[in-house]
Formats: sequence, structure tokens, C-alpha cells
Amino acid sequence: MARPGGHATIGPMPIRRRRAARPIGLLIAIALAGAFTGGCGSPAPSPSAAPTPSPTTSGGTQSPSPPPSGDPNAAVFAEIQAQVVEIRGLEPRRPVTPTLLTREELGDLLRAAIEEGSPPELLAAYERLYRGMGLMAVDVSLATLYGDLVESQAGGLYVPDDESLYVVSEAGGLGPLERVLFAHEFEHALQDQHFDLVAIQSDLVDQTDRQLARQALVEGDAYVLNARWMLEHLSPAELSELIAQSTDPELLAALDSIPPIIQSAFLFAATHGTQWVLGVQARGGWPAVDALWTRLPESTEQILHPEKYASNEVPIEVAVPGGLTDALGAGWTALLEDTLGEHQLGIWLSGDEAPNGIVATLPADAAAAAAGWGGDRVVVLGGPNDATAIVLTTEWDSANDAGEFAEQAEMAIEELGVLGLVVQQPGSRTATVLIGSDVDVVRALDQMLGVTGI
Repeated sequence: MARPGGHATIGPMPIRRRRAARPIGLLIAIALAGAFTGGCGSPAPSPSAAPTPSPTTSGGTQSPSPPPSGDPNAAVFAEIQAQVVEIRGLEPRRPVTPTLLTREELGDLLRAAIEEGSPPELLAAYERLYRGMGLMAVDVSLATLYGDLVESQAGGLYVPDDESLYVVSEAGGLGPLERVLFAHEFEHALQDQHFDLVAIQSDLVDQTDRQLARQALVEGDAYVLNARWMLEHLSPAELSELIAQSTDPELLAALDSIPPIIQSAFLFAATHGTQWVLGVQARGGWPAVDALWTRLPESTEQILHPEKYASNEVPIEVAVPGGLTDALGAGWTALLEDTLGEHQLGIWLSGDEAPNGIVATLPADAAAAAAGWGGDRVVVLGGPNDATAIVLTTEWDSANDAGEFAEQAEMAIEELGVLGLVVQQPGSRTATVLIGSDVDVVRALDQMLGVTGI
């Protein structure tokens, strides 16, 4: 619960908060995939990445086909395909031909995909959002962060655009890691052929939270398949080798250097998606997983709380206030609108205790404050002299949930050094966050929306 008569802060200056009602996602259009590099019962994911898919076609069922003749790895690829088909129960409809690349070559491919799929103005808008919310340093480039992340962590890639499949192999051979990566990416190819990876993401423009939820299904399915494949087809020595590779200090250090909000886009599907799909598969087998593809998840809340997917608790549609640019004055324009969702709000609410690393979890108070999420919407506006305004409207399952969020949001604002204000009217399920690049912008937003009247 929020404190009665609590306060909001604009930087170091306390502002008395009269609870009032009124009216955030993230991410570049990159669908992040992955492959296990751990072993035994709880392998640790080392994500790979794939560009957002574009339309594919469908065809008839056919047997797995090996890579072109003369490929020394052809027999191994064909064997793994047959093993994956036997475990997953999805027959291939078209042949899949893998290509081995060095890590540098795959990194170049992914960086090119990021550059092509992420317009500079979109990157700039998200940079304003992340910086405004205190989630990214002012001297850091999003393009550089994403490039560093995928280059350091990528191990495999499936591209629905042309149904191409790539696996990193520095030596050109197929050791345990390369075989695991291929099994994972081949599962993505089967998903695409049966469920159309393009179609499930076709409605995700400015819907980051939904994108993360859908990707949790894509990755969770593939990771659960990976775990089963590893246990059945790798020796104890090979599993030990994978565990050693998954704890490579250099790779972990590269991951830890990335801000948690960027990591979350990369790791949510691999970690939480796996837990979610594993629970479904354990109860109903692969037919139950197939059924998930017929009713797609709509929010990270449904992934974090499986009972909310089971009860079909869908997000509340939230609108941003109208007339913001006119009210702020000449030179202001709307740059971005999106939805954050429970997972990303939880990271922000963690403040300076935001989790880092593959197995990191949210602090208990932040996780509790993000639970009870009903819906949200954020708008980012740019003004003269690079001024920025952010308005985040959130809806909660109850007024108590809204109060807990408001309380934790105030602490996050203070810890992250954000210029902002949180408002929530007693008894209301709505809580609003106003953030600006300077105090005058925050005051203008507050006066415009009539939330506190300061």
C-alpha cells in the first residue's frame, strides 16, 4: 500500500502529492531467440538472436533433408533433425539447410539486421524513454548496446524471411554446443512451418509487452525441446562440457555490462518462457504446448502468472491523454507510444537494485508492486532544445495494487535520479507517472493534466 499523504519528487525537490487520477514499452523490432548452453536438469540459456520475421509460405509434409551433398556435417544434421522430430512430434514441411558461421560473421549479420530494421528515429525515441526513466546512461547508444549484446551472446539464428538457419562454429565442426544450437534453431524452423512465426507477431507494432509474451512461447517451446534433446542425446561428458561453456567468464561479463532493461528483452523469453512452457508440457505433453499456439499469450503477466493465462485475463486497454503536444506548446511532437507490461515495469520499479544476469530475479518489493498489473501505456514527446516529456498511465487490478505501484514508483524515481512525479487518487485503480527533462516540463505536464495542481 502507498503511504497516506505520501510525496512525489522532482529530482531532489519534494512535492506534496495530492492523490489524483489520470492518464510506457520498449524495444526495437528484434525478436530474440536462444539455445541452451547448460546441461543436466536446469540448463542455463545463452541467447542467440533473430531479426523480426516477415511472411513465409506453407507446404506439404516431407522428411528431414540433409544439407547439400559433400557437406561433412550432413549426416549429423540429418540425425539431429530426425531426433527433434521424434521428440517434438512436428513433421517438417520443407527442407531446412543450415549454414555454419564464425561468431564474427553472425555478429555482422545481426548488426546489419539491427541497422536495417531499426530506423534512427525509432532508436532515438527509445533512447529518450530509457534515459528519461533512468534506465540507461546518457552517453550510451542503443544501437551499440544491441549490437554488443547479440554479438557477444548469439550462437544460432533462424530467419523466417528466407527460412535460413545459421549456427556459430569457430572451427567449422559440430561439437556438443553446435549440435544443441542446431537442434534449437531447427525447432524454430518447425514452429515457423506449422504455426507461422510471422503471423503471431503481425500485430505487435508499439506493443512491446505482447511481443515479449509471444516470444516467450517461441523460445519456451524451443528450450524445453532442447532440454529433452540434450538429456537423450548427449553424454555426461558432453553435458559437462556445455556447463563449462555456459559459465565462460568473458561471456557472462559481456552480458553483465548491458543495462538490465536491455537484458530483459533478450532473456525474458529464454528464462520465464521456458518455465511457463515447461509447466504446460509437464501437465499435458506436447499436444498442450501445440494448443498454446492456437491461443497466444497476450502479456508478460500471463507468462509470469500462468493462472492468468489459464483464466484468459487479458490486458486492460489504456489510452494516453489527448492534446499533449498542443498543451506543451510550439515545437513539441509525439515520438513514441508503447506498452511496458508487468515485466519491464518490475525492472524499473527495482530502481538501483535492478537485476543483472541470466538467473537474476526482481527484488521482492519491486515484484510485488508490479504484480496486479492490469494495463499501461506510455507516450514520449520531444520538444525544443531536446526537451523530453514522458507520460505513463497504468491501470491495476485494485486500488491497493495501484497504491503499491505508486509507492514503489516514487522510490524508483528517487533512486534513479529521475525528474518525475507519481500520482494516484485514493480508491482509484489508475496511477500516473509524469517524467520530464527538467522541472518546468514536469510542472507543465502536471498542470496540463490537472493531476496535483502544484
